[in-house]
Amino acid sequence: MHRIAVALALTSAAFASIAHAEVKEAKADSFFIVFSDTVAASAMKTYTDVTQVQRWWSSDHTWSGKASNLSLKPEAGGCFCEKWKDGSVEHGRVIMAMPGKLLRLDTSLGPLQERALTGVLNFWVKNEDSTTTLTVEYRVNGASGSGLDQLAPSVEEVLGAQVDRLRRYIATGNPEPPAPADAGTAAKTDTGSAAAADAKTPAKPKAAKPKPKAPDPAAAPAR
Repeated sequence: MHRIAVALALTSAAFASIAHAEVKEAKADSFFIVFSDTVAASAMKTYTDVTQVQRWWSSDHTWSGKASNLSLKPEAGGCFCEKWKDGSVEHGRVIMAMPGKLLRLDTSLGPLQERALTGVLNFWVKNEDSTTTLTVEYRVNGASGSGLDQLAPSVEEVLGAQVDRLRRYIATGNPEPPAPADAGTAAKTDTGSAAAADAKTPAKPKAAKPKPKAPDPAAAPAR
């Protein structure tokens, strides 16, 4: 079954974390993670895109396997929910919504929910000197035996991947990372370039075949 957001293992190469990510605090009973970077959009567009969670969240980190089943109602009391044929889950609840400035959710993502932890996820949007900055903060608290200092690196990695998808969605409308160059296509391109280069190279003149020599009478066998 798929888990949302906080799987405890994820290949780093698959998702590059957002720039300026930092685990600010990691204790047995709490952690505080911050992601911050500029985005290529206005403050209002950035805020609106944040609320379109079904468009940028990874399907790999949902219960149903489809991000399209997610929804987020950006108003106090609004549900960050997932509904599908066989079930539903409340991932979080909006506790503050200030369009163009801040969206705050009360949420214990993924496996953190079953550990009876409390979490607050903030999406801060600021615009200064025509530059928009998106800052995502996630603070989680629990009991002294929660082992949150051990979980913090995994949470930072996976949540950072989601935030990076959000940044790409804000900038391009597509949260997916650029596809790597196809090796077969590259090989064909190299072959074609080589063939073109050969076509431009003047052909070397063929060496003339030596003419057969006339028989030497002196070398003829005696009869």
